[in-house]
Amino acid sequence: MFKILKIILISTTIILFTLEFGYTNEKKIKIGLLVPMSGEKNELGQSIIKSTKLALKDIGTNDIEIYPKDTGQDPNQTLQSAIDLKRLGVEIVIGPVFFKNVKYLNEVDDIIFLSLTNKTESLPSNVISSGVNSISQLNAIKKFTELNELKKTILLTPDLNYKEEIKRAIKKSKLKISKHYIYNIEPTKLTQRIEEITNYKIRKQNLADEIKRIELSDIDEEIKKRKVEKLNRKYTIGNVSFDSLIISDFDESLKSVITSFLYTDVSPKDKYFITLNQWFDESLLSEKNIQPLYYPSINKENLESFENKFTESYNEKPNHLSLLSYDLIGLIYYLSLKTDLSDTQQLFKKENSFKGKIGVFDIKNNQINHRLNFYQIHNGDLKKIF
Repeated sequence: MFKILKIILISTTIILFTLEFGYTNEKKIKIGLLVPMSGEKNELGQSIIKSTKLALKDIGTNDIEIYPKDTGQDPNQTLQSAIDLKRLGVEIVIGPVFFKNVKYLNEVDDIIFLSLTNKTESLPSNVISSGVNSISQLNAIKKFTELNELKKTILLTPDLNYKEEIKRAIKKSKLKISKHYIYNIEPTKLTQRIEEITNYKIRKQNLADEIKRIELSDIDEEIKKRKVEKLNRKYTIGNVSFDSLIISDFDESLKSVITSFLYTDVSPKDKYFITLNQWFDESLLSEKNIQPLYYPSINKENLESFENKFTESYNEKPNHLSLLSYDLIGLIYYLSLKTDLSDTQQLFKKENSFKGKIGVFDIKNNQINHRLNFYQIHNGDLKKIF
């Protein structure tokens, strides 16, 4: 009886290991790393290299070999490093980190590059974006708007180079929005744009007209006084034409946009204020006047678990992109069990899903999307919605 239980236990362990990492391959899996190893972004590159080593340790296999190469300062050096990796027999590469470095990689045949960029447009055919892209984020936002039955959502995007990416992501995610506004981030022009979106001047005039109407009315003077005093505590009269808004902006620019809405008497307490992935920016927790605020992101608990493990191993805090590279090692190993890595043309075309630390990767038609969680910042606290 004891032997039977022991066999069952061993079998179960093998099955669980196979589900996560799979069987050991006889052939070595050569994974290239294209990361900045010189210049001002060197620390980021080193963080990514360390995270891949950590992934190999956790997988517990000797079947993977990592070959780091420097992307340098321009796409030409990135190309040369990619050529060097091909000579080494590498067929799949994690990197480059930045969109600017992928420019010439279509000149390297029979290698697929899993870039850490979140841009999905204008990529060479052999480059796949593995970053937390706008489609993944809008998919999560769509789920949130549906759960809360939001019917009149507007989207605001700064007049910057990623605005076209956002437009395409709207179509691909099939997120229903009532209107998409593009705004200039220059403060005066931004305020003017928000005034137009909220019909601020009309609503302001509505208030002035109502105060004047009551003052000229024949009602009791005491009642008139109370009504006027109540109106004087308001800034506008009249509602806006939306129940929720999505601001595709970050950092201080995001705060400026929300502040402009507050100026026009539109508050997060009355409408849903949603933004894109903020990577748990702690400065947002202290800005209670712009809360509640909602956004999609990777799983915070998994991120913190990875950060603790990384810090214990290297006595330093990792860049958030390190978690992505950690998961990509596991993803490549997982795919190697199901298909031939040398068939780079088909490797990411088949529909597949992989659960990593960052969350679930959905793979289809040479695209990687992420199933993101959703968070609320309210009264200085962060809460997971789903």
